Amino acid sequence: MLPKLKLLPIDQYRGVNDLDPIKYYYWPVFGKMYRRRVELALGECTGGERILEVGFGTGLAFPNLHDIYREIHGIDLTVDIKAVESVFEPMGIPLFLEKGDVLKMPYEDGFFDTVLLISILEHLKPFELEQALAEVKRVLKPGGQMVYGTPVEKPFMVFMFSLLGHDIRHEHFSTEKEIATAAYKAFGKGHVIEMKSTPPIAGAVYTVGNFVKSSQRTRS
Repeated sequence: MLPKLKLLPIDQYRGVNDLDPIKYYYWPVFGKMYRRRVELALGECTGGERILEVGFGTGLAFPNLHDIYREIHGIDLTVDIKAVESVFEPMGIPLFLEKGDVLKMPYEDGFFDTVLLISILEHLKPFELEQALAEVKRVLKPGGQMVYGTPVEKPFMVFMFSLLGHDIRHEHFSTEKEIATAAYKAFGKGHVIEMKSTPPIAGAVYTVGNFVKSSQRTRS
């Protein structure tokens, strides 16, 4: 059974600009699809000591992640970190947030049980995917997991984005197929699941990948 996304009242979120998609999570029809894609990704997270969310934005997933991880770390290029922290620290959710880029992350090797990227990798150019995934793999513990979510590149999705006032060609540079191919190349072991549209007339509109870093073996 998938976890239910623990949404706060919309006026409680802080620290992002008007381009952040937080408002879409509360809309009829659109909102259900936006919430479900996050819930699918959360359902793949196995818990542990530390999780890193890349591109955490408003911190939408933090209340759910707090249920299964001892420490929540986050990296984001644009948010007001103090503002985001002010939302969740009174709720007893300690955070370790930094500004930074997935292409060069300020963490030591083997630090995280899980790295979570929800609607992040499609914003990278195809040639950047290899570097980003190498960084993700580097900061994961042996046996740690990368969980990502990305929209499916198809006419329906382009149309949906246009209804929301976004030109997908100006924002998304890598397709779900390119991302999955790069993930399998980097990690080897993993799987990808699909989310259908609501109603399911357009087929898959979002994919969630779960890839595991190989455990290190000592030689005798």
